[in-house]
Amino acid sequence: MRAQIYLWVVMSESFIIPLNGLATGKNEFSWMVGKEFFESFENSEIIDAELDVTAVVEKSGRYVGVDCDVVGKVVVECDRCLEELEMPVDVEIMLSVKYGEEESSEDPHEGEREVIFVPETDAELDMSQIVYDYVCLALPMQRVHPDGECNPDAMRHLSGETEDGMAENSPFAALKDLMK
Repeated sequence: MRAQIYLWVVMSESFIIPLNGLATGKNEFSWMVGKEFFESFENSEIIDAELDVTAVVEKSGRYVGVDCDVVGKVVVECDRCLEELEMPVDVEIMLSVKYGEEESSEDPHEGEREVIFVPETDAELDMSQIVYDYVCLALPMQRVHPDGECNPDAMRHLSGETEDGMAENSPFAALKDLMK
């Protein structure tokens, strides 16, 4: 038996997967994520982004599985020099969608998949918060340029060095006027 794949290309900022109208089999959704997406979330550390999001949704009876890949780059602020820093992103999201209320005794993971609970009355799954969370979690805790690539002015200031090359807190700073 040959598997059918339905392709849905979504050009809007909407990250909605229509659960009720989904055909049995595999359905593919694609989105582009940019700066505007991250600006819509308050307190986002991401300044700019160019991400491709592809979700393959498999429906079989009441089972709905979502395999999502997020690939591209984001721009954040360097923790050391505060200049813009481009970071690659390659995230795989594996979800199982269950209908009903979440039970406290139930494991939030089903094998390698995270379980998402959707109320029986919901006809859609909004992936925007999920994509946002996974991209933010994929970024390292310390975001810095490789050695030697930070802004040299900022690095001089952080080291306490003055314009003449001497450090202000250096024990030799008091001796600099003796040579004049």
